[in-house]
Amino acid sequence: MFCRYGRHILSIAFALLPTLSLAAQSVPSVAVVGTPQSLTLTAADLSSMPRATVTMRNDGMPIVYEGVWISEVLTKAGVRLGESLRGAALASYVIASASDGYQVLFSLGELDPALADNQFLLADKADGKSLTGENGPFRLVIPKDKRAARSVRMLNRLELVPVRK
Repeated sequence: MFCRYGRHILSIAFALLPTLSLAAQSVPSVAVVGTPQSLTLTAADLSSMPRATVTMRNDGMPIVYEGVWISEVLTKAGVRLGESLRGAALASYVIASASDGYQVLFSLGELDPALADNQFLLADKADGKSLTGENGPFRLVIPKDKRAARSVRMLNRLELVPVRK
């Protein structure tokens, strides 16, 4: 009797395994790599960090994005910014990549609010709602850009790359 029921329980467990694996893999995240401390940040992780908002216009309509400044994310990953950012580190760049393959390059200096008068937001919400579909789950928002060409939708990776010459 044990074997018959044991097999039945095992067959149910194996049938559920793909569902459990997909559920574990379906948590959207942004990987931060090439930094002293690599990170994988989810919306829950971002919600526990210092939050910021910016208002942008899309076809004349205001959109309020909410998220975390990229400088906060880089600092959490161990990147030295502010007075510590100097010398060879200034020859580093960050590649922001989207899940559809779109990529944009930024110098590390332009991402440091102590050097440049522009903040970059890793947004997870727009108008109080989580970003979804082709706009989400994460978006890089650059408030002072004249057009949104560098505003990476479906952001899933930030990679710090030092230039070596």
